[in-house]
Amino acid sequence: MGKAGSVLKEVLDDYDISQTQLAGKLNIGRSNVYRWVNEVRAPNSETVIDIIRVLKKLNSEVARIFVEKYVLDEL
Repeated sequence: MGKAGSVLKEVLDDYDISQTQLAGKLNIGRSNVYRWVNEVRAPNSETVIDIIRVLKKLNSEVARIFVEKYVLDEL
């Protein structure tokens, strides 16, 4: 699977944001977030943008780190 799930798991763990909390803010079931962080499924590009928006609202530092690790580390 893609890198988004492993990076998402890392930032959620590091900043004590629960999968349930993220799912609630995204208006999706927690099982979707579970699948991403356990790399069963990868979020699509639109969902990654939504994840970044939600992370920014929860904690802008978390959003910055997610983008840095997910996107910028690949450049």
